[in-house]
Amino acid sequence: MKTLMTTLTGLALFTATATATTTASADEIVIGGKNFTEQQLLASMTTQYLDGLGYDVDTRAGMGSAVLRQAQENGQIDLYWEYTGTSLINYNDITESLSADETYQRVKELDGEKGLVWLEPSAANNTYALAMRAESVKETGISTLSDLASAVNDGEELAFAMNAEFYAREDGWRPLQRAYDFRVERGAVKRMDSGLVYQALRDGQVDIGLVFATDGRVPAFDFQILEDDQGFFPAYALTPVVRQDTLDANPELAEQMNALSALLDDDTMASLNARVDVERETIEDVAESFLEDNELL
Repeated sequence: MKTLMTTLTGLALFTATATATTTASADEIVIGGKNFTEQQLLASMTTQYLDGLGYDVDTRAGMGSAVLRQAQENGQIDLYWEYTGTSLINYNDITESLSADETYQRVKELDGEKGLVWLEPSAANNTYALAMRAESVKETGISTLSDLASAVNDGEELAFAMNAEFYAREDGWRPLQRAYDFRVERGAVKRMDSGLVYQALRDGQVDIGLVFATDGRVPAFDFQILEDDQGFFPAYALTPVVRQDTLDANPELAEQMNALSALLDDDTMASLNARVDVERETIEDVAESFLEDNELL
């Protein structure tokens, strides 16, 4: 069973190839991954899957998002899993509101011009979301963001928790309030590390917390995500992205990765993430058992 290689820092990664770019040969695939559980799982899963298919695989996981993307554009990374909304907003500076399919088609086109191919998107959408404890949803009747807005506008006092990034983002907290036509007083919002949001919500320190839709702690802590009934949050469909020249050198790779992508949805990713973050299984073991259960290993 393979284990993930020690991550190269962004500085070291770029310094090593500052004067030249490289692409994988037909017998090597360089797989990348970001520095959180879901991405580490996907990097391990992809490594073990492609290794089992006979590829020579080199894995560089635990990288920052911008560093990883630049590494792929430079040819240092051949394949990793990206989120459609991340590419749309962060890498292509598109801020208009688009449907999930429109988002995928737009990033597929724009990144295709850079030599990056978006394969088939999975059904896993790791978007931002607001969540409440399931028992609170039953007590208050709040199950959508429109319900939440109405409750706030009717004077219900609710405490919120979110990370500082979302609070300040141009597509974050303030625009969300404008979109749903409500306003929360500044003192009712606690800003904290993303991981602490889950704990604060679980322990009843706040009523509503900012979460990620496929985070394993959502089902594990019995949270209920409030439906984004006006479609404020962009789609973040989890999708394998590979360099065109890597596909040219490995013509079966697209079909093989699409088969893996087809197995992933919100519930699956949340369950896998929970096995790591809540049940404390190793990333490699969780990835291996998923592949074995689906007869891909």
